[in-house]
Amino acid sequence: MISIKTESELEKIRRSGEVLRETFSILEKMIRPGMTTAELDAEAEDFMRARGGIPAFKGYQGYPATICASINEQVVHGIPGRRALEEGDIVGIDMGVVLEEFYSDATRTYPVGNVSEEADRLIRVTKESLDQGIEQVRPGNHLSDISHAIQKHAESHGYSVVRALVGHGIGRRMHEEPQIPNFGPPGKGPELQAGMVLAIEPMVNVGTHDVLTLDDKWTFVTVDGKLSCHFEDTVAVTDNGYRIMTR
Repeated sequence: MISIKTESELEKIRRSGEVLRETFSILEKMIRPGMTTAELDAEAEDFMRARGGIPAFKGYQGYPATICASINEQVVHGIPGRRALEEGDIVGIDMGVVLEEFYSDATRTYPVGNVSEEADRLIRVTKESLDQGIEQVRPGNHLSDISHAIQKHAESHGYSVVRALVGHGIGRRMHEEPQIPNFGPPGKGPELQAGMVLAIEPMVNVGTHDVLTLDDKWTFVTVDGKLSCHFEDTVAVTDNGYRIMTR
């Protein structure tokens, strides 16, 4: 069942998203060659807790960290550790915050130093794909209008969208109904209504859309070893369109 949030609940999600946005601002300044993903993780947790938030991912179904840090061919759920970022890498930072019992969830992918033209283009197109999906968020549209817009933009640039992983509703729980694929025909699925809150998250690959899971049981990677990129925002459906809670 899809939850419709009240104005009071939406305000709590907005405040949660504000903490998340501030955390990204801090990590973005830290990302450089030689920085370890464990250092990024520690800084994120310290800042969230200082702002009164709880790291949403830490302990979720046994996940051991505050952030997911996915590098290059890693699609999502990369576990932070001693690995140092290298010049030319791209790194997706996925984080969530719980504040006043409500969740926010977002992802940003960053270049590490100077990256290849292909990596730079992939980051740009994935962010554009997210924006194209968000532009479909308004009452009367259908859920798959978001999915179709994401797929159409990514594939028009020669990329593929991951199909095994999807976006989701969000609110009092991190994962609520509905699931939000990043592919499909328009005009299908539930009709969007004011008060719905959606975590929209395209995952876009240079090569095939197929992915596999590493032995750690968390990290998804591209099967062909080619680059993947991930962007995500928590978005509320409003009477007139949308409101991005994590920007």
